[in-house]
Amino acid sequence: MRILVIGRGGREHTIVWALKRGDSNRQIWCAPGNAGIAQLAQIVDIGEMEFDRLVKFAQDEAMDMVIVGPDDPLAAGAVDAFETAGIPVYGPRKNAAEIEGSKIFMKNLLRKYNIPTARYETFTDYDSAKSYLDAQPVPIVIKADGLAAGKGVTVCFTREEADYALRETMLNKAFGAAGDKIVIEEFLEGQEMSILSFVDGLAVRPMPAAQDHKPAYDGDKGPNTGGMGTYSPLPHIPQEIIDTAIETIIKPTAQAMVDEGRPFRGVLFAGLMITKDGPKTIEFNARFGDPEAQVVLPRLQTDLLEIVQASLDGRLDQVDIRWSDESAVCVILASEGYPGSYPKGLPISGLDAVSEADALVFHAGTASAADGQGIVTNGGRVLGVVGRGGSIAEARDRAYTAADRIHFQGKMNRTDIAAKALV
Repeated sequence: MRILVIGRGGREHTIVWALKRGDSNRQIWCAPGNAGIAQLAQIVDIGEMEFDRLVKFAQDEAMDMVIVGPDDPLAAGAVDAFETAGIPVYGPRKNAAEIEGSKIFMKNLLRKYNIPTARYETFTDYDSAKSYLDAQPVPIVIKADGLAAGKGVTVCFTREEADYALRETMLNKAFGAAGDKIVIEEFLEGQEMSILSFVDGLAVRPMPAAQDHKPAYDGDKGPNTGGMGTYSPLPHIPQEIIDTAIETIIKPTAQAMVDEGRPFRGVLFAGLMITKDGPKTIEFNARFGDPEAQVVLPRLQTDLLEIVQASLDGRLDQVDIRWSDESAVCVILASEGYPGSYPKGLPISGLDAVSEADALVFHAGTASAADGQGIVTNGGRVLGVVGRGGSIAEARDRAYTAADRIHFQGKMNRTDIAAKALV
C-alpha cells in the first residue's frame, strides 16, 4: 500500500504510527508533516490546503489511499477534490464536515432532531448578541461559528468576561472570520467526555471514551487551548453513561446526517458533557481529536488500515474492531505563551532519552533544525508524551516521568492530567 496522510500535527503523527504498526513495510507519505513524522514517513512539502498540488502528487505517485487528518482541509472540501480525481480517500465530504465547520449548523441539526445539547441562540450582529447576552445568567458560553484551531470557545464566569469575549470575537476579530457569526449557549456543569467513532452512513463503531483537558493551566484555569492532555479509559464514568451517549447522541446524529443528505464517512468526534440530566452534546468534530487520537489509537489492536478500507468498501459494520484493556495518558508539552503568541525554533533535548518502552512521543509542532542537526519547536503544542500501563495511575506516572526528560526553553505543561480519574 502507498498511503498519503495529510496534516502536520500530533494527530497525523499518531495516524502514521498506527498505520506503520499495522504493517511496517507500508510506504507512507505525509504532507506537510513534521520532524517526528519524518522518522516514519516521507515528507512532502505541500500544504494541507493546496488541493490541486496534493491531488496531482497523489496521481503522479500512484497513491492507493489518502487520509485527511485536520479540520480545515476537510471543511474546505479536500475529500471531494480527491474523489473527483478518482483517488480513494478517507474522511467526510465538505457537506458532512460542516458538522464541525459551522457550530450554528451543528446546533440547528441537533435542535431539529431533538438530540440532547445546551440551550442556545445564534447571532450575526454584535448589538443583537449583546442584548441577548445581557439578559442571560452567568456562567455562559460564547462560541465562534467557524473553525478556530480549538480556541474559539470562551467559558465566561462573570458579566465582565462575557462582555469582553463578545467584543473580542465579533468586533475585534480575535478568531478572524470564524467569529462573524456566533453561538451563545447555556453553561453545562459536569464532567466532559469525548467519544470518537468510526462512522459510515448509519454504521457507527464507537472507540473507547477519553477525556480532554482544554484550559491551559492546572485546575482547569486559563484560556481554552486545542487540548493540554488526554486519557483513556474513564474508570470513574459508568459504562451505562457512555452507552447512553452513544444511543441518544452519536447514533441519532449519524442518522440525522443521512436524513439531511449529508452521510458522514470518517471519524465523528462527539464532545460531551455528563450533566445531572444525562449526557449532552458540546460539539462535534469531523476527524480524529488531537490529542484524543494519541490515547485512543495506541489502544487499537485491529489494523487501522483494515478499518479504513472496510469503511470505503461499505462494510464498516462487519469488520472486527478490537481494543486493549490498557490505559493511556497523554501529557502535552507546549511553548511558553500558548495559546497566545509563542516563540519558534527553540532546540529540543532529551528526545533520545525516551524509548517506546518508556512512553510514546508524538510530535505536534516540531521541525528539523536549519542546520539539520536536531529538532526544534515549531508550534504552540510541541509534543504529546503518552504513557501506557495497566491502570491510569501507572500510565500517568510513565507519561510524566518521560515528559520530565524532555526539555526546551519555556516548556510548559499541566501537572494534573488524568487526576480526576484517580479520585
